[in-house]
Amino acid sequence: MKNPTALNLPAVDPLPESTAKFFALCEEKLGLVPNVLRAYSHNIDKLNAFSEMYNDLMLGDSGLSKLEREMIAVVVSAENRCFYCLVAHGAAVRQLSQNPELGEALVMNYRVADLSTRQRAMLDFAVKMTVNCSEIEEIDRQRLRDAGFNDAGIWDIAAVAGFFNMTNKIATAVDMRPNPEYHAQFR
Repeated sequence: MKNPTALNLPAVDPLPESTAKFFALCEEKLGLVPNVLRAYSHNIDKLNAFSEMYNDLMLGDSGLSKLEREMIAVVVSAENRCFYCLVAHGAAVRQLSQNPELGEALVMNYRVADLSTRQRAMLDFAVKMTVNCSEIEEIDRQRLRDAGFNDAGIWDIAAVAGFFNMTNKIATAVDMRPNPEYHAQFR
């Protein structure tokens, strides 16, 4: 397989048994091993840390639905112009929402999307956190409460937005490329 980044960082060879099983599970469930995981496979400790945080934030217990978390990922990635995450998480939004137009709107400009008041407040907060985090004040958190989020939900929004702000920067800096399969999925 071609290196998923512009860096010459070959995967650990052979992969540890647990990593090989994890990659096989990805192949079984997703039909592919996401290139972000392949990119991290040059350092198994970093791969495990990334995967654990991702799985907790995106798949773990939360007051946010999986779709809402993916929506945050896409909107943050749009602000950061992260090609990898826009393609990969745009596909996830299309899949979870069963609405290709929503996925496209979020990638291009979430403000044109047909969103609930809750979703708009959540995404406005994630964008403000991405663009002007130092300007977030209590009134911004109160807008989320007014839209139906409790404080644990506000934490989760901030955690997902913060994670993607970090990963967007890494993916862009190393020219991480999305799996080609993502482009056509769920359209």
